[in-house]
Amino acid sequence: MSDAQRGTRDEARQETASADAAVEQLYLAHWDQLVRLSVLLVRDQGTAEEIVQDALVAVHQRWDRLTDHGKALAYLRQAVVNRSRSALRHRGVVNRYLARQAAPGHLPGADEPVLGESRRRMVLDALQRLPRRQREVLALRYYLELSEAEIAETLGISRGAVKSHASRGAATLRPMLEELGPDLRSD
Repeated sequence: MSDAQRGTRDEARQETASADAAVEQLYLAHWDQLVRLSVLLVRDQGTAEEIVQDALVAVHQRWDRLTDHGKALAYLRQAVVNRSRSALRHRGVVNRYLARQAAPGHLPGADEPVLGESRRRMVLDALQRLPRRQREVLALRYYLELSEAEIAETLGISRGAVKSHASRGAATLRPMLEELGPDLRSD
């Protein structure tokens, strides 16, 4: 093996080690936050964890293609949002299929989840009724406390669009929450 070939192989190892370390740091610093974001969008802890894990793997695989490693977290957030959307689309297809297959007198089984009366569930239900983009903006803004610029970068939209979606979403959400109960009005 020539010195040039050895040098190329050593550089490849260093790049892989660099990607490993960088993605590990992203994982350690942002795992919980990214899972919570996905849970808000897909409403399932297990699915959210899988989405974040897949997004981290994708970032690792594409590390050498990232032009600005400083934007890796924004890229990761965007990957989580996009994969959450895909999971919701898939869930919708499955639910439509199952609805067509269900008998007219079908009763839910005892193992199906029961809708709780908790405050968190009511807020999530109201949030779920918003259009997708408004829901995403509100989750990023109020749950992850991202700035308008960070939200715009994560979703690939302008800052003006972020303001518009946040305003419309909050205006729509407010009366929904008041309808659901007096204990939600104070928030």
